[in-house]
This record gives sequence, C-alpha cells and structure tokens, in this order.
Amino acid sequence: MRKLFLVTRSHGPRWNDSRPIEEQEEWPAHAEFMDNLVAERFIVLGGPVDGMDHALLIVQARDAEEIHQRLAKDPWSHNGLLRTSELRSWTVRLDST
Repeated sequence: MRKLFLVTRSHGPRWNDSRPIEEQEEWPAHAEFMDNLVAERFIVLGGPVDGMDHALLIVQARDAEEIHQRLAKDPWSHNGLLRTSELRSWTVRLDST
C-alpha cells in the first residue's frame, strides 16, 4: 500500500546561489527526471519554496526506503546540487475532493 510523504530536498554543496534554478548544472536532466516521477504518480506535487534553499515534494510511496532509492537516481543527487534533508510520513485528514 502506498502512503503520502513530505520530502524536503535542500541545496547541496555544489548549488550556485548566483544562478537561477534553470541555470544550475544538468538542469535539463534533472527536469526530465522529475517530470518522469510526476508522470509515474510517484511525485504528487513539488517545487521550490520561495525565499528558502529547499524544495518540498509530496510523494506517494510504499516506504521511506523507496523514496531514498528513487531520489538517489536524480542527476542533482549525483552531482551534489540537492540532498534529501527531511522525510516524514503524512496523514491527510482534510481535502477538497
């Protein structure tokens, strides 16, 4: 059974603060990787948090290990631009559907 998780991905040591997200190294490969995770319905929602050095992902997975394994394949994990800094299971009690 798949559950929801909140995943925080923070800037890693190779993140260049002087460049926008689309100008970071390997942006096209990272964007394609993330788009594929959305298409597979692994990532439900995600994006950078304004004014912060991290992105928030809402992920649907069996467990935390699946999340770590899948995100480890992100080109930005390999090149030190992003790292998973927090991962928590999330129980939704309210929604608009």
